[in-house]
Amino acid sequence: MTLSIRAALMTATILAAAPAAAQMAENPMVGGAPMLAERNIIENAVNSADHTTLVAAVQAAGLVDTLQTEGPFTVFAPVNSAFAALPDGTVETLLMPENIGALTEVLTCHVLGANATSDIIGGMIADGNGVHMVETLGGCMLEVRAANGMITLTDETGGTATVTIADVMQSNGVIHVIDAVLLPGAEDAPMETGMAPSANPMVGGAPMLVERNIIENAVNSADHTTLVAAVQAAGLVDTLQSEGPFTVFAPTNAAFDALPEGTVETLLLEENRDTLTKILTSHVVAGNITAADLVSRARASSDGFYHFSTVSGAALSAQVAPSGNVFIFDENSNAYRVSIADVMQSNGVIHVVDGVLLPR
Repeated sequence: MTLSIRAALMTATILAAAPAAAQMAENPMVGGAPMLAERNIIENAVNSADHTTLVAAVQAAGLVDTLQTEGPFTVFAPVNSAFAALPDGTVETLLMPENIGALTEVLTCHVLGANATSDIIGGMIADGNGVHMVETLGGCMLEVRAANGMITLTDETGGTATVTIADVMQSNGVIHVIDAVLLPGAEDAPMETGMAPSANPMVGGAPMLVERNIIENAVNSADHTTLVAAVQAAGLVDTLQSEGPFTVFAPTNAAFDALPEGTVETLLLEENRDTLTKILTSHVVAGNITAADLVSRARASSDGFYHFSTVSGAALSAQVAPSGNVFIFDENSNAYRVSIADVMQSNGVIHVVDGVLLPR
């Protein structure tokens, strides 16, 4: 694999970070060494005592020449301790010549084909109502958020890294130091799926039984107590227990927790029932749409997206990342990963998503 990407993606893969000055009078020190803006990414990285593992990996993958080109690139640079935190033997295995493909895939999950300084990425997060999805040059989809003055990146495996040093300017881009290694999702099994009705995945620590309906299963998931409370408050229990069939994109508790403080409590007030109902029904589609349907329809479309409408009339779009993971886009262009797919029900199917899909 080489570092390449369609020109159209070069400007689209700009991620978001905590506000910081994009142009600094002086670069911060990294790994005990001065980072000089007139030097390129490789020339600076080799001087950081905190990035010797990253440099060795870039050399082993044959990416030195690429990262010395004009770019521009944004590199999320894991420190040595981030690599050391991987399971025993992982780094040593990746550095073997026969694993250069896997190593390259991991490394290119940390690189964007754009100069994504923190003022730019802060704006992208704001435009995305607190979250922004970016595609790296390696085809990984990263979920970027900002909280408490810090930026976090969540990879396709659910692992999260925090930017500890931002805006280390280079002659061919910018480096943001991070505290964890970002990993691509498994290509052969990007989502937990039930291959047959008897093979439903566990959700929220509970078995999902195909002979039960959407509500009967949802109330048993420890990861969906907020969703269940919202469905009850909106008076949608009877609807989702009816024959259907329905396809439900089910946000986890963590997804609701990520909304601005007080949002859920406000939505659960009786006077906001109509708004709550609109949001919830923006997660429900008439019909039984499996993960295979989402993937095949997205790949068959001219723009790479499967566009469809919910029972509320809200528009959703599904896209398949190069890793095979499916992301659902709402009307505000927020994108959330389908983390558990094909949870079959007696009256439809549930796909667990890691964000709340909001209508305009």
